[in-house]
Amino acid sequence: MSGRGLAHEIEFGPYTVLDLHELPEDGKGFELEDGWLIEVAAGSRDNWVARNLSRIIEAAAVRSGAAVIVCDGGEWEISTPAGIRKPDVFVIPREVARAAIIDESPKVIPGREVLLAVEVVSPGSSSERNDRVRKVGEYATVGIPQYWIVDHNPEPRVQVLVLGERDGYVVASSVAAGKVLTSEIEANKPFEVSFDPAALLEF
Repeated sequence: MSGRGLAHEIEFGPYTVLDLHELPEDGKGFELEDGWLIEVAAGSRDNWVARNLSRIIEAAAVRSGAAVIVCDGGEWEISTPAGIRKPDVFVIPREVARAAIIDESPKVIPGREVLLAVEVVSPGSSSERNDRVRKVGEYATVGIPQYWIVDHNPEPRVQVLVLGERDGYVVASSVAAGKVLTSEIEANKPFEVSFDPAALLEF
């Protein structure tokens, strides 16, 4: 995810959710942060990692019979105190997804409904600090139980942050390629996700 920029002729901010959704393709290339439109630009490697991770999480949920939907930051987005965020991958209850599909387009999910949020870090991008610092606070504030920060350069590594008793995240694990990450996701039927981060770059 990357830094501030506008690809649409719109007057100087502050901007609103309506401004975001009036951008081409419902503002898919931007997040809204404190009234600013923040350009989202992930590379093909980032997208592949997110795609593989989505498949891994979805397969684990299906095996357990958990009633969840695994979303991406394309059509789906979540609300936080800062505005609108588009995690690369996130998990929500199936009934929340059903309501969003019936009632809204684009699909804005209240952050408090999210069970897991994942950001794939774009190395050296202007949003790297956001993913590692700012979103840690934002996602904890709305009560997202887990936040995963995924690095893929020079090798895949996943840092798992879990919500502590004092409403802040604590590091539960940091797992590199060649090891196995195991984490239980809260849901109507809690389910365990277990994988080697090396699988995130497999074809």
